[in-house]
Amino acid sequence: MHNSPPDEIGRLYLHRNLQILFGVTLMAVMGVSSIAPALPVMLDALSITPAQAWWLISAFTLPGVLFTPVFGVLADRFGRKRVLVPALACFGVFGGLCAMTTKLWVLLLLRFMQGVGASSLGALNATIISDMYSGRERLQAMGYNASVLSIGTTIFPLLGGALAAFGWRCPFLLPLLALPLAVVVWRWLDAPEPRSNGAFMEYMRSAARMAATPRVLALFLTTAATFIILYGVIIAYLPIHLARNFHADPTSIGIVIAASSFTSATVATQLGTLSRRFRSFSLLVVAFMLYAASALLLPLMPDMWAVILPVLLFGVAQALNIPNVQAMLAGLAPMEQRGAFMALNGMVLRVGQTLGPLVMGGAYALWGLDGVFATGAGLAVCVCVMLLALVRGGR
Repeated sequence: MHNSPPDEIGRLYLHRNLQILFGVTLMAVMGVSSIAPALPVMLDALSITPAQAWWLISAFTLPGVLFTPVFGVLADRFGRKRVLVPALACFGVFGGLCAMTTKLWVLLLLRFMQGVGASSLGALNATIISDMYSGRERLQAMGYNASVLSIGTTIFPLLGGALAAFGWRCPFLLPLLALPLAVVVWRWLDAPEPRSNGAFMEYMRSAARMAATPRVLALFLTTAATFIILYGVIIAYLPIHLARNFHADPTSIGIVIAASSFTSATVATQLGTLSRRFRSFSLLVVAFMLYAASALLLPLMPDMWAVILPVLLFGVAQALNIPNVQAMLAGLAPMEQRGAFMALNGMVLRVGQTLGPLVMGGAYALWGLDGVFATGAGLAVCVCVMLLALVRGGR
């Protein structure tokens, strides 16, 4: 485990291993954020309705529900790199093939296979960072990783929107970047590997006991709610809102969605400082208050560019929430079981990604776009209540 002098903690981003993992983080967010601005164009090209938009997203996220825990266990038992490298290759190959199909069912199948590769990237990346760092270093490294994630969610919607101007297939060329990254990970990533020589069933029982505590379950629910809101409100239906009500083109939609990443990247780098002044759960409560405010304000904005204001609030919430939850979870598991533990969180994340468009699709069918934003705000308020109850109960 890496330990830096105090004056170097603020420069962890210069470490080569962490920089390589930043590349994996970019791949983990590419699969959806790069196609989000192109959704309106794809809906027309593929002759599907807005309520069916979740197909293109859920086909990618669903494998994570099934395979993320499996890959976490394999990473604990056989090593992190032996899982990470094939996952990157799978993500890149099948993602690139999506650009070559002309049939919806083939595209959905390829998206599913691409999602199999993507299913371990985020959780395994957070696991390796947690293996390399501890304490304040871990939280700082998670903050930097969240900033890179935010940069990715800025760049990929812009690239996806720009590429979509040349055709809806073009954004699917971006995953090919995962192939050279797989080579870099295999040859140059120097990260500690777990020693898992114990009995498999005892390993599973121990991981299950840790995951069943009230604090951990609350963090898992927090993760699920985060990605239901993100993928249901922001990724799936905000582009449709912008296109329908403000006649926004894919490039403009990409700019609006990317705005959240500006505040997210900025605030995430300060997470270590904030954590010294405020309790972790207090930061989570503030984050979900901001989610609720953002969702309520989105449909009230008078023009497309005014929508950027609540999107910026959403970005602050992301920075206070995601790296904070990852660092808290990582600190609760020993290295030999951390892969499975973080993979459970990754599975919950994928459940949220998959349910988000489904839940908000139901809200859209019942109440229209305003119902989507109101449902997102209501979910955020429910999480606030849960977190406050946990804090007051001392659990």
